[in-house]
Amino acid sequence: MTYAGNVENEVRRIRPQQFHETAGLEDWRVLGEGACAHFRTGSFAAGVQLVQAIGELAAAGNNVPDVDVRADAVDVRVVTLTDEYFGLTERDVELAREISAAARRLGIPADPSAVQTVQVTVDALDGPALVAFWRALLGYEDRAGSPEDLVDPRRRGAPFYFQELDAPRPQRNTLHVDVWVPHDRAEARVEAAIAAGGRLVDDTHAPSLWILADPEGNEACVGVAGPPAMLGAEDEAAGAA
Repeated sequence: MTYAGNVENEVRRIRPQQFHETAGLEDWRVLGEGACAHFRTGSFAAGVQLVQAIGELAAAGNNVPDVDVRADAVDVRVVTLTDEYFGLTERDVELAREISAAARRLGIPADPSAVQTVQVTVDALDGPALVAFWRALLGYEDRAGSPEDLVDPRRRGAPFYFQELDAPRPQRNTLHVDVWVPHDRAEARVEAAIAAGGRLVDDTHAPSLWILADPEGNEACVGVAGPPAMLGAEDEAAGAA
């Protein structure tokens, strides 16, 4: 969705923690690319009904979410995108509430534990050069207001984040995957990865960020955006919405 002008002059920006602490948004979790919800429709026909209801809400409010319809579920993401801002606003809060209300009227339950987003992070000595290459290769665009983030203009592929290095990093991978999960599922996901043969590399920033490694040393991160009652947590994990 795109709004003209400066979003700050139109609607108030919302931090992930504020979103999670707002009543009526229990179905939703803020991840790396906005607030997401997973609705278990049970059938494609029920999913179409929900999408129709979402379409009516979007048309009425001029606020269009990202919707993914599958055979037995519908995934929805709300986020505000302008030339200067990529994140959450009061408009997204209201739309998320309305979507949840529509799902309840249709008898469709939400499962917040099922949402996640994935980001590819590249450690870079020459960030602009790497950004230019991957932008051309992927057909991606710069994220609003950021020279170090690339996003799929169709909002389907995983975003790429370029993390500056001070010096070369011999014998350590310089590309890894960030997995954004709900704040109330992160520790279980970390424990599952460790039980599956991984190891904990660093939990200095937990419960916002854990660095893990697979059995051969390839690293990955589990990230959380804005856990409730955790001031400043959303600022610690790079790339939060």
